This record gives sequence, C-alpha cells and structure tokens, in this order.
Amino acid sequence: MIRICTIQHRHWLPKQEDCDRSSSSRHSGCGVRKVRAYGYDPPPIFTARFIICCGFTRCVGFRLAGRCFLLGRMWRGPASYKQTARVNVFVLPETPEMLSLTIPRAALRSAAAPRQFAAAAAASSVRYASTKSLTEAVAEIVPAKREQLAKLKSEHGDASLGDSKVSHLIGGMRGLKCMLWEGSVLDAEKGITFHGKSIPVCQKELPTAKDIGRPGKEMLPESMLWLLLTGKIPTAEEAKGLSQDLVSRAKLPNFVEKIIDSFPKSLHPMTQFSAAVSALNHDSKFAAAYNAGVKKTEYWQPTLEDSLDLIAKLPAIAARIYYNVFGKGDGKQAVDPNMDIVENFSHMLGYGNSEGLTDYLRLYVAVHSDHEGGNVSAHTAHLVGSALSDPYLAYAAALNGLAGPLHGLANQEVLNWSLELEKAVGSKPTDQQITDYLWDTLKSGRVVPGYGHAVLRQPDPRFTALSQYCDTRPELQESSIVQLVQRLSKLAPSVLKEHGKTKNPYPNVDAGSGCVLYTYGLDEFKFYTVLFGVARAYGALPQLVFDRILGLPIERPKSLSMNALEALLKK
Repeated sequence: MIRICTIQHRHWLPKQEDCDRSSSSRHSGCGVRKVRAYGYDPPPIFTARFIICCGFTRCVGFRLAGRCFLLGRMWRGPASYKQTARVNVFVLPETPEMLSLTIPRAALRSAAAPRQFAAAAAASSVRYASTKSLTEAVAEIVPAKREQLAKLKSEHGDASLGDSKVSHLIGGMRGLKCMLWEGSVLDAEKGITFHGKSIPVCQKELPTAKDIGRPGKEMLPESMLWLLLTGKIPTAEEAKGLSQDLVSRAKLPNFVEKIIDSFPKSLHPMTQFSAAVSALNHDSKFAAAYNAGVKKTEYWQPTLEDSLDLIAKLPAIAARIYYNVFGKGDGKQAVDPNMDIVENFSHMLGYGNSEGLTDYLRLYVAVHSDHEGGNVSAHTAHLVGSALSDPYLAYAAALNGLAGPLHGLANQEVLNWSLELEKAVGSKPTDQQITDYLWDTLKSGRVVPGYGHAVLRQPDPRFTALSQYCDTRPELQESSIVQLVQRLSKLAPSVLKEHGKTKNPYPNVDAGSGCVLYTYGLDEFKFYTVLFGVARAYGALPQLVFDRILGLPIERPKSLSMNALEALLKK
C-alpha cells in the first residue's frame, strides 16, 4: 500500500481539512485521494514536491483525458544519484495507484505541450535515458530489496533453519546457515551461481570484451560486477559505460604511490597490498559522509562510490607492487581510457601484447569474484564492514585473511606440486606414472593439492571454465605443464576415491589457475594471491553495498568457553 504523506504545490494545494490523513505512516500529512472530488482542478502541467513512504521527493504532473498524473523520481539523495530509467506514475483522483513502467519519450510529449512538459521536467530534475549508470541501476533495486528483507523479518523471523551443533561451535561454523549473502550461492552439486546464473550461463549472456569493441572473447569483470550488484545482465552499452567509469577512477593518489615505493622489496606483496588499500581510506567518501551525519538509509551510496573507486584502483596498486618487487611491468601504471580495466592491468604488468593472458585474466577475475559469503576473505569484509568501517578498511582486512595459506595460497601450492611431478616423471609421462606419483603423495601422508572442497561434491565449474579456456588457446595446448594438469584432472579422482579419505575427489579452481599464469610467463608465485585479491573485490564489495542497503546490524555471534559448553551440555 502506498501512503502519500505530504504535498506542496505552488498553484494547486488543497485545504488541509479537505485532505485525508495517513495515520499509519510515520510522516503524517496531507493526502490526495479525494483532491478532485473537492473541486480542485490542477493546470495541464504542474510541478510538485512530496514525500511518501516509498521514497519519492519530486514529481512532474500533467492532466490527460480528465485524469491527473504525477511522474516522480525515486530518490531522496543528491541529484547525482537520481533514477532515470524507470518512471513512477500516480493516477488521480481515484485511490492512489503506483505503476512502475517505462514510458516512451514520444508518449510523454504527446500528453502535453512539448515546451511546457520540457520545462516541467527540467524543473523537477527528471531525466530520461536508454542506458543506466551502475549507480542508477542499484538505486532502482533498493526499495524492492528493503521490502524483501522486511517481509522475511516479519513473516519468517522465528522460522528454524536447523539447530546448531557442538560440531558447528568447535568446527569453524562449517555448514551453519547464519549469514545473509546476496551475490552468490554455492550448491554442493551445482557449484556457484551468481543471482541464480551459473558460470556457463554467465559466459553466454554477460557482455564480453568484443561486445565493447576490445580484443578478446571472455566475459568482462565489469559485466560480472553489474550482475552482482543488480542481479541483472547489463547491456553492452551499460558494460562499456561501467568500464569507462572504472578506468576514469584508476589513478592512484600520489601519497599512496609513495607509500608503496617506501616498502622494502622483501616485504610480502600481500602485506604491501593490504597496507596500500588501508591508506586509501584517507579519501573515503563513506567516512566523510558518516562524519557529516548522512542518514542510515543512504549509507549505501557513498559505500558504492568507495567500492567502485577501490575496484578501479586495485590493478594499479597490484602493478606497482609487481614492478617494485619483481622489476617487471610499467612503473608509471599508465592508464589508457580506451581500454577496459583488465586490459589496462595487463599492460601495467608488462603483458599487454599477450592477448591470451589478457583474456585469461578477464575470465580469472570474473570466476574468482564471488564464492558465497562463508569463505574467509568474503566473511572478513562483511564482518569488518558490519562495524561501519569504510570499504577500504573492510577489504584490507579481507586481504589479510586471503593471505593465509589455507585460503589464498592454494593455486601456487598446486603449481609447486605439479612442477615436482613433472620433474619426477618427465614432460610426457604415462598414465601409470602419474597414478603412481599420486599414490606416493597420499601414502607419504600428504594431500594432493587442488582437489577437494569444503562445500562442493562435484567438479568445480570454475575449474571447468578455465580448462575449457585452455582448449581454445594453441599456446596452452602446447604447454607441458598445462597438459599435465589436464590429465591429472582425469586421473586423480579415481585414485582419491579408492583412497577413500577425500569427500570431494574432483579438481577445484586452484587445480588449474596457476599453471596458466605460469605458462604465459607470470611465474612469480608470491604474486598469485595478489591477483586473487584483485578479483575477490568484485564480489565482497557489492555485498558490503547490500549490507548498507538492507541496514544489516553489526555481526556479534555468541561464544562459549569449553567449561560453559560442558555445563550447558549437562543440563
């Protein structure tokens, strides 16, 4: 139900006593349901300012066929955040009814004199366009998301999702359903889906580099970012617009460059990465807005701005660290506005002439972007962000989690093990030689890196996507290490099944991601986690925006000591 709370109009204003009151709204005021019944006949074109419970602040109105229409934009924030793609219509004088629809410009012009309507539209800051910006697209979904959360709270707040167990308490909360995460859902059998779309579907539907006029066939990380933030597939024009927006934000502040340059080369790249991201907090729009007293309902806007700024700057940070530590790439981190964000990144790293690596990095970033909220890096960003830390501080904490050997170092461990295998059996081993080496590894008490997953019970679709990419590139088909990893993916599952101690004997994404980087010449293992850090921001930061849209509280689970736990179990 839509309740109109107040209305003001310089030409048309019903008397207070003639108006219905909205007692159930927290903004009690003048209603408009019976305006025409009391004889108030508005002019053909009029402007109005009003506040209603669903968030409108301004409108343009016109009369057509004896009925009154109000067209309003759906936002209370600054003009830079106004909605432009959808028009919200109120039909009067009957019971107020809101319709959300796209109205052709020609139809609007036919409803009133063009000059009058143009003047009214300009006065109300309403703008019509065929292509939305990402901020406008996110603004469009905000009311629906908030309504969905409110409905879940009111109708299902006491519903049980299953009792927690002692094993959850002492086992890292694995499998415990206690976290809201909008961007992606991980299914044990189907793998990851992004707003319900699998990786193969994303590869088919998301705009690619070719769609925005750049060399390459893989889906753009910019396209994935749009999907994760809005739940919708962007058009090629929208993806291109977002790509250009990110590139325009990519330049690092001078003080951050100086901070990175001051680090000793021996300092781990991930430590440098995290510190540089923290330093960007100096320019946080969210921190500034919070200090200025921004409304809680508007937290998401500066959070989105910070998130886009950070995503755009991560490649430049990573490239500068790469140059300082390993002496490769472009020390200036020059940005070409005609290139997409990953293409610029590839040039910064010194691999701009490698179309294969550039396109692989697009796919790498897209499939590594989000993997549900329970993994350490994603959960850490959410946890720190729940204290209203800005996106820079929240993601710096996430990077510190990603640096742990049980999370972000897996692909380099796989590559090390695969190179040891190749050294032991040669570049063209038989299936039996590979099988024997697998058994030797298991019998020595070690695990086969790159196999198994905390959730998945089927082959990781991310590995499948990377493997299929290898099949399309002649240089990767000729690589002995890539082909060895491909053969391992077919032989290892049967060995692991026979061994019987692995719940998921299939390859995960780390089984193949590192060997491709190695083949293209990017063989600095310490840098691999930094690449992971560039990618994970595309999923973790959109969730931080959702946290602010939904007004989620600070995360504060209950803890127990072992004595308290034993006492509880005795009751």
